[in-house]
Amino acid sequence: MKIFCGRANPTTGSVEWLEEDEHYDYHQEIARSSYADMLHDKDRNIKYYQGIRAAVSRVKDRGQKALVLDIGTGTGLLSMMAVTAGADFCYAIEVFKPMADAAVKIVEKNGFSDKIKVINKHSTEVTVGPDGDMPCRANILITELFDTELIGEGALPSYEHAHRHLMQEDCEAVPHRATVYAQLVESRRMWSWNKLFPIRVQTSLGEQVIVPPSELERCPGAPSVYDIQLNQVSPTDFTALSDVLPMFSVDFSKQVSSSAACYGRQFEPLASGQAQVVLSWWDIEMDPEGKIRCTMAPFWAHTDPQELQWRDHWMQCVYFLPQEEPVVQGSALCLVAHHDDYCVWYSLQRTSPQKNGRIHPARPVCDCQAHLLWNRPRFGEINDQHRTDQYAQALRTVLKPDSVCLCVSDGSLLSMLAHYLGAEQVLTIESSAASHRLMKKIFKANHLEDKINVIEKRPELLTSADLEGKKHALDFRESKEAEPHPLWEYPCRSLSEPQQILTFDFRQPVPPQSVRAEGSIELRRPGRSHGAVLWMEYHLTPDSTISTGLLKPAEDKGYCCWNPHCKQAVYFFSTMLDPRAPLGGPQTVSYTVEFQPLTGDVTMDFTLSDSLSDGRGPSLKK
Repeated sequence: MKIFCGRANPTTGSVEWLEEDEHYDYHQEIARSSYADMLHDKDRNIKYYQGIRAAVSRVKDRGQKALVLDIGTGTGLLSMMAVTAGADFCYAIEVFKPMADAAVKIVEKNGFSDKIKVINKHSTEVTVGPDGDMPCRANILITELFDTELIGEGALPSYEHAHRHLMQEDCEAVPHRATVYAQLVESRRMWSWNKLFPIRVQTSLGEQVIVPPSELERCPGAPSVYDIQLNQVSPTDFTALSDVLPMFSVDFSKQVSSSAACYGRQFEPLASGQAQVVLSWWDIEMDPEGKIRCTMAPFWAHTDPQELQWRDHWMQCVYFLPQEEPVVQGSALCLVAHHDDYCVWYSLQRTSPQKNGRIHPARPVCDCQAHLLWNRPRFGEINDQHRTDQYAQALRTVLKPDSVCLCVSDGSLLSMLAHYLGAEQVLTIESSAASHRLMKKIFKANHLEDKINVIEKRPELLTSADLEGKKHALDFRESKEAEPHPLWEYPCRSLSEPQQILTFDFRQPVPPQSVRAEGSIELRRPGRSHGAVLWMEYHLTPDSTISTGLLKPAEDKGYCCWNPHCKQAVYFFSTMLDPRAPLGGPQTVSYTVEFQPLTGDVTMDFTLSDSLSDGRGPSLKK
């Protein structure tokens, strides 16, 4: 049986589906998911248990049996909470079979098999009746179907179906209610994640400016949310133009509608500026009184910043307005939140949609190709003028009047730099139709359509005929990191100094045999060692280097400054060094790295050694 598994392309940001056979280890899918982060979210777990216990008590106080439906049970944790709180029986729904199988084992191991039935179906396929999955409707609905956007995992359709077909009237729901909040801001940094800015190049003939096509400037952008750790964004990176506004609420104890809707909120701008970005988050109230509340608010909007809970499964949302709009302090506006069954987006209007009778606009769709090709960090990377200057400086040192430059990187502007800096001929490989169309537009907007030759072909299929019989002098490639994580969003400390693992000379032919490296890294700072981080440093010239990882040496305590435009490859250890163990000399991490140049496969084996492990530390193969 063939199964498709989603993988995020770190360069384009798109989800690519890979076909796996029946021997595929589905535990890897679980390991890559957010289950562990959810299970370690103490605030979430406490609030859910308090809400479940209160709901069971309300049902019991009415003289009824507490029959629970848990949609998306995962490990079965919430179902086990319900039984522990006194529920008479729980139906735990889980559509992902490897996870449902795990839930059965977990429930059995904890002694709850007689009161929890795990049903491996989508909730919309569950049947009720004498011969059904459930003999009768439930009266307590427990779910954790939420993503950072709240509704992106299909919460609304699932709730809608459950209330119509699986739940009793006047049922209890945990959580009871969710509220979505938004704040309008101006932020050049965040706006650079959505639009292509003019890029300046200093040449021997003066300054050249790469301008974006008008089609890119008019494009409303991609409809997808950009979820990040807003707590890691400096307050100096944005200006608040509005207070925090409650945009809309969903009452999960009543019939829920997944139909498209819009909600407007009047406000007076706190300052004059350019409205560009909407920051958004939500909170959930576990009980009807709103006493048990779990919030995703960033620190500046949190009632008690000291109680912030670190979360990776729920973060905060960044939305981009279709176009930036000027706002004037004190001049009333209306921020409008729109949603369909799976997606939220925002618009700014001069009057409330209820007053002018306007139908909410359709979900924005990218029509310029750029938002389909470049992910948000990629936009920021291309807009980074300092990075452009480094590439330009490197090109100046190696370009000659007769240079033929080949650019191998979908959607890269390096070919334009090479042309402006004097290459005799520039060719660029665009292996996808989207990158081919986009680069044609950018070249045309800058009057370079006859100056740069675009080859629509995969690099490995390139022939001398494609290069018009010429040998290219320069070949600039940009990084594609595997298993990427944006470490600038994650507070971390380095326990060792950076160490070179492998070196690749792009001036030489690709070796047919594997490249192997072995060695060890000393841990020079005390702390918990969770894993190893790998990144590339591109030596453009002997004096010019671009790092996709650390931008400067770590501080004395190990705090790191990571490249905000790139993602780093993180390899997690299965266990960590005991932080209580005394440092009786340097502890080490031994490693073996093997790279297969022809396939791109990397095998890594890390072993942590300390006095407690007798030299046998956790190892990880990749």
